[in-house]
Amino acid sequence: MTSPDPRQPGAYFALTEAVSLLQHQVEQHLRTEGDLSYVQFQLLTRLAAADGRLTMTELADGVVYSRSGLTYQAGLLEKAGLITRRPSPDDERATLVTITPKGAALVERVLPGHIQVVQRLLFESLSDADVHHLGDIMTRVRDHMRSQPPRSAAPRKRRTAG
Repeated sequence: MTSPDPRQPGAYFALTEAVSLLQHQVEQHLRTEGDLSYVQFQLLTRLAAADGRLTMTELADGVVYSRSGLTYQAGLLEKAGLITRRPSPDDERATLVTITPKGAALVERVLPGHIQVVQRLLFESLSDADVHHLGDIMTRVRDHMRSQPPRSAAPRKRRTAG
């Protein structure tokens, strides 16, 4: 294995700091304007973009979150009247999630401010060419990360008795 490029740590720390700063501001906006967590917002916007309904598996595929955590968040959204869950008529093993009119209205109310926060913090300092390059780079990175075996598939390390 070759030595890493000495610029890699700086790029890594700049990326993680930028993501943390952006995510903090986004989460603050979502809590203040919609009483939503970021994951709840992701679920609602994915449902709204998919004509209002997806299976839990389809939702999980696009959200980086544990299945149990996703089920818990969906339960909170259901209790708030923002989604409904029921068995899929096409596959009894699947759960169909549907955004309610109340959930769709909340997305419509919160989304413009969310876009403003992201625009101000992320895109304002970038040229059109920068946005294009950033999109290309982050798509490659995401695709590479998603192609790796999940942590749950990795062999467990045995503890040595000592």
